[in-house]
Amino acid sequence: MFRFHKTLDVITLFHKQSSQASVRALTLLKQQSAIASETATEDQASDHSSHDHAQRVQFELDVTEDPPTSDQLRNIFEYIGAKRAGDIVKGARDEADAVRKLKENGDSFQRPVTVDWNNGQAVVGDNQSEILKMIQMHHRS
Repeated sequence: MFRFHKTLDVITLFHKQSSQASVRALTLLKQQSAIASETATEDQASDHSSHDHAQRVQFELDVTEDPPTSDQLRNIFEYIGAKRAGDIVKGARDEADAVRKLKENGDSFQRPVTVDWNNGQAVVGDNQSEILKMIQMHHRS
């Protein structure tokens, strides 16, 4: 019988290896991805009720050190609000200013930023509880 498999949600981490906050966010996302993969492959007949609190839906983790494209940046602003332009692009006053500054200098983009493209959410910084909430929020059954 032919089966359609649901594609995994893509979560992108805009990462900077030299940033401790970014390394912490990457570690958390890798741990959550591993837990999701482990939970998804458990024997269906086994009693895994003890794992219910830790269960996650699998996601595809995309880690990039590149700054976002202009379109990606606009999407991020849709998710978190344009008022936070300065939190994402150093010195930006608004969305248009952020796009301009990012085109001039890709290093003006403040990492880490974690983005769930499929569900329209983003977390600026390494706030563990916010990242976990983003991963879990739309995956509850």
